[in-house]
Amino acid sequence: MGVHVPVMLSETVDALAVKVGGLYVDGTLGRAGHSREIVRRGGRVLGIDRDDAALAEVSALGVSGLKAVKGRHGDMAKILDEEGIGDVDGILLDLGVSSPQLDEGERGFSFRLDGPLDMRMDRSRGLTAADLVNGQGAEELAALFRELGEEPQARHIAQAIVRARAAAPIATTRALADLVEKTVGRRGAHHPATRVFQALRMAVNDEVGELERALRDGLGRLKAGGRFAVITFESITDRVVKRFFAAHAGREVSLQAGGSRWEGEEPRVKLVLRHAVTAADAETARNPRSRSAKLRAAERLAA
Repeated sequence: MGVHVPVMLSETVDALAVKVGGLYVDGTLGRAGHSREIVRRGGRVLGIDRDDAALAEVSALGVSGLKAVKGRHGDMAKILDEEGIGDVDGILLDLGVSSPQLDEGERGFSFRLDGPLDMRMDRSRGLTAADLVNGQGAEELAALFRELGEEPQARHIAQAIVRARAAAPIATTRALADLVEKTVGRRGAHHPATRVFQALRMAVNDEVGELERALRDGLGRLKAGGRFAVITFESITDRVVKRFFAAHAGREVSLQAGGSRWEGEEPRVKLVLRHAVTAADAETARNPRSRSAKLRAAERLAA
């Protein structure tokens, strides 16, 4: 199994401004790299993840001050209620897929390793990527690849999939990756199936919906002065976070009669980082998967 290296560890935990004795939610616990640093700085963490393998590894670590529970970050408010927790001092989301998930062929996340076309973060429930590839029509697949993968050849690829599966179901990552490459050819450094695999993974795990729910409900459970930090790896999810924080940061609008009025969503926040932070050159050299990472953070203001 691959080792997961937490991206922008110091920058992210710095953005949370950890308070000694404060309670933090790590909504995407993974192998607890960020959470262990929060604990090291004196915070306590409730970690949420839907991946049984990740939860088992974290439980085996026995980190004092870190409690791991199975669930989805989109259900954060419900989980906090079940744990008897009210408002918290900070929330972290480190989105996307972890290195161990990518490096296990049987999980079906990577086109580099052959395995079943699965892609579920929680393998105990839900449709697999194979279910979508073999069950959706050409128009549905094209829309999925276009909207979640930003794939310019979405229609062409979808039509090729429908033709190929008429002969036999597309059941493995290698079969799908080879089909996409054969359909659109190979140009540049990135594998031509990259966007298709991204779209399928995001659809299988409802990543945009989970993120939107986590942002909305999580902000509602932050104490005044509490921080919300989010790391994204795709432009789609980064736009969701950027727009959400901007809407709640609002703006002061001058009035003709004098004075001003604040316009924006409630509850209010201030941006901790004016612009997204990206990994330093030294980190991207050590960990190439950090190249696409963007960190954004906001602080909840008093009512």
